[in-house]
Amino acid sequence: MALEVNDDNFEEVVLKSDKPVIVDFWAEWCGPCRMVAPIMDEISREYAGRVVVAKCDVDNSPVMTAKFGIRNIPTVLYFKDGKVADKQVGAVQKNIFLNKLNALL
Repeated sequence: MALEVNDDNFEEVVLKSDKPVIVDFWAEWCGPCRMVAPIMDEISREYAGRVVVAKCDVDNSPVMTAKFGIRNIPTVLYFKDGKVADKQVGAVQKNIFLNKLNALL
């Protein structure tokens, strides 16, 4: 399962991670976000121990949402060494997410 991150724990879980991190910025009311959620859970299981997969609810995390300029959801940010390394906006097929992730490994 993807980890829940928010304004309080984002820095610790995402920015200080020694592994690549995928953060799915989403909201409960967002239909396309619900399509991406099971894909993120699959990636979390398949890459366990190698990658951190996290979810950040934009409604509950206004500071991080603003900090990373999230204007459309779902937006998936890929972090490596505490910095944004890639980005995917919108619901896409799993292989698109994996291509971007594998480039960081």
